[in-house]
Amino acid sequence: MNGYVNQYQQNQIATASREQILLMLYDGAIRFSQQAKMAIDDNDMAVKGKYIGKTMAIISELIRSLDHEIGGDIAKDLDALYGYMLKELSNANVKNDKKPIEVVITLLKDLRETWAEAIEINNQEKNSHSQQNSGQVVKQFASSSI
Repeated sequence: MNGYVNQYQQNQIATASREQILLMLYDGAIRFSQQAKMAIDDNDMAVKGKYIGKTMAIISELIRSLDHEIGGDIAKDLDALYGYMLKELSNANVKNDKKPIEVVITLLKDLRETWAEAIEINNQEKNSHSQQNSGQVVKQFASSSI
């Protein structure tokens, strides 16, 4: 059964848009952070380290995906925020403290929500322009074929 789940997940990623992948990365980072927090409650240091490491890997990937030329100040601010999250996760790991993880979870949830809203607005604008453009294309085609 696990093979089917892995195949399903691979297909989801392979067919996802860049925007969907971004949201999946946030979802994964949030989920792994929550699992690290539960591992601290269970006093399971190996599992805590595993999930903090996975969260840090995702955040590091988010840092690498930033385009500072196009993103300007937003990319710079996100870079600093992601760096802060990495520092907090390191502190949580070293001090075996849930509070820094809770801070990171809150930040990740806020960022995910913001990106989801931005993606939705962008998609609505695309659809609006697409409908306007398709109407123009149909009119142009109709007039040129008459």
